[in-house]
Amino acid sequence: MTQAAPPSEPNFIHSRGMKFPDDPAILRGRIRKLLRQNAYEAKESEAALRVVREGDRVIELGGGVGYMSTLVASKRNVASVHSFEANPNLIPYIRRVHAANGLSNAHVTNAILGPAPGKADFYVRDRILSSSLTRFKDEDPPEPHQIDVLDAAKVFADLTPSVLICDIEGAEVDLIPTLPLDTLRAAIIELHPQWIGPEGVNKVFTAFMQAGMAYYHRGSHNKVVAFRHRW
Repeated sequence: MTQAAPPSEPNFIHSRGMKFPDDPAILRGRIRKLLRQNAYEAKESEAALRVVREGDRVIELGGGVGYMSTLVASKRNVASVHSFEANPNLIPYIRRVHAANGLSNAHVTNAILGPAPGKADFYVRDRILSSSLTRFKDEDPPEPHQIDVLDAAKVFADLTPSVLICDIEGAEVDLIPTLPLDTLRAAIIELHPQWIGPEGVNKVFTAFMQAGMAYYHRGSHNKVVAFRHRW
């Protein structure tokens, strides 16, 4: 009797020693190229490797393709990393990434954080990483999904994070000042000044300063800024 061949291992793109399933629906064009060149999220990655320590509990707002959560979970032996990603179509892929890299300390939740629990419309677009909470002017109406909004204060109290990682592209500007930032040891923030303007940048810096943190130059580069207590 002919024995069936074992299932072949799925194709992976390797980046900084990490494995990412080669799913063309998720990894397209520039993302694929940067992953192969070890250049994807380069500035944010360098900041994370400078700031995150062994034993940290990391909370990430916006999971993307699972890159940052996999990086800190695999390179810094953190106690845990919890990502909150709004796009429901990215959740299965992020979990595949975590599994492919043998991580048991990385978790993802399909939700966003806010000042109170509720629901929000999330707009899914063909280019999966351009999906967002915002409807763009003059575009054909994208497919909306209702996603959970979790009480940020309760999530922080439950997870007791020591480090925050967040990409600020719009609504996060108003979220940051509502978070209990004074419970953190450090934060890594990728700003997008072209979208949030000087007022948004100042709002972010003010929130961290009021929480007792200072700009940390060794973890900052261009639009990626780090904040730390007692550096």
